[in-house]
Amino acid sequence: MTIDIEYETDIKLELDYEKIIKDVVVAALDYEECPYDAQVNVVLTDNPSIHEVNRETRQIDRPTDVLSFPMNEYPAPADFSEIEEDPDAFDPDSGELLLGDIMISVEKVKEQAQLYGHSEKRELAFLVAHSMLHLMGYDHIDDEERAVMEKRQSEILDSIGYVR
Repeated sequence: MTIDIEYETDIKLELDYEKIIKDVVVAALDYEECPYDAQVNVVLTDNPSIHEVNRETRQIDRPTDVLSFPMNEYPAPADFSEIEEDPDAFDPDSGELLLGDIMISVEKVKEQAQLYGHSEKRELAFLVAHSMLHLMGYDHIDDEERAVMEKRQSEILDSIGYVR
């Protein structure tokens, strides 16, 4: 398993963000029973940087808390049954499944932890769990999908003790 983490802001999180990210990535993959070693890239950034990417990729002109860039399409969320048919789904050197990229605003982690009344640790864990589900094909366009994602996020976080 490869989890690359880049910290691209001067705004500091006073917590072991690498451990939190790794814990949640592993828990999400285990929860969804991913049958492969996987590769995930995580960028921790600031509001101006995520704002720019949000505007360029989604045409939404404001900062957001997290962006997910999945590398694969699935017949259904977390359905890995057809992934081997796509040779581009795997890193040619390591053989790991290329899940995609996650971009998180450190400023939003701090703001939302305060807004929702929980720790920055829990907020970071939540955003990673949310994004990991996106990387495995989940979405929250309608209420039913949103409910499924919220339940899965909670169960992933509860399983590793990142509770409110």
